[in-house]
Amino acid sequence: MTTTPLAVRTDERPTVDHTHDTTGRVGARSLAALRIVLGLVFLWPFLDKTFGLGYATPRDRAWIAGGTPSQGYLQSDAVKGPTKDLLASMASPVSDWLFMLGMLGVGLALVIGIGLRVAAVAGAFLMLPIYLASWPFGPGSNNPLVDQHLVYVVALVALAATAAGDTWGAGRPWARVIGRQTWLR
Repeated sequence: MTTTPLAVRTDERPTVDHTHDTTGRVGARSLAALRIVLGLVFLWPFLDKTFGLGYATPRDRAWIAGGTPSQGYLQSDAVKGPTKDLLASMASPVSDWLFMLGMLGVGLALVIGIGLRVAAVAGAFLMLPIYLASWPFGPGSNNPLVDQHLVYVVALVALAATAAGDTWGAGRPWARVIGRQTWLR
């Protein structure tokens, strides 16, 4: 008994359903928009806490006026739960600098579209203490498992994993600059 191979037609192009486009132009633009908006989420606290723009930080508590961006929060009554003492012990001028430079660096990396892998790791390290400080597991929490800080971490990882800096950003030229150092991508 002999078998014949199945005939494959090469003259037909497959149709593409752009309704759920996650890898094409629509998907890339959606990820680019998410990247830029999330970058602004990180940049805003840096700007407000540095200059006291009057939203979350009054002018007299601005960093440039001698305010303490992370110390003020970590030692406040806003910190809840069993991590309160640990987080308060971390409050120092060093924590202020690390927090502010982290927010600036992650925000700029996202808006520009470079270093998204480093930004994802740094952003996760920034968000974890804030997540623990809010202690969502206690009574009165909006959600005892997931809050916006964890959503930011997941979004950062997704952006880093999908080269989201290539669309509307400097990701492609940056990739040529870093060469084989893909961890800087």
